[in-house]
Amino acid sequence: MANDKSGTQKTAKAPNPNRALRENLEPLSIRGLTSIDHMTLLARQGWLVEASTTGFLIEIERRGLAPKAFRDSLSLQALEGDRVYLMIDDMNLEVGGTITRTHRVSKDRWQIAIDFREDAPEYWRECLLELLPKPGGF
Repeated sequence: MANDKSGTQKTAKAPNPNRALRENLEPLSIRGLTSIDHMTLLARQGWLVEASTTGFLIEIERRGLAPKAFRDSLSLQALEGDRVYLMIDDMNLEVGGTITRTHRVSKDRWQIAIDFREDAPEYWRECLLELLPKPGGF
């Protein structure tokens, strides 16, 4: 806890109790990020870089984006709220969820946060998290 200029102690903002902390992963290749709502391929390829029991974070390069409108755009905010699925080839696993946040990291890279579908059982999400490669795990 830190003190402000008046000497009063400030408390840190409490995290959302419905969100689990994401763990860093060894980047894992994904492909075929597709919007179910629009039946549109959004990205040909990318990387799964963080995961938790409530969702995961992927990174997408500009050249991996399928619609030209997104390759030419500075924001992917229009995708927030879309229901999507993607394939993790190394695990032969298709996962789905809802895009909750997009963030432009650099000129040519975006991060997309995806929450798992509501019908994904908690035990399945916990097992998936255990199976995903952690940095230095291999």
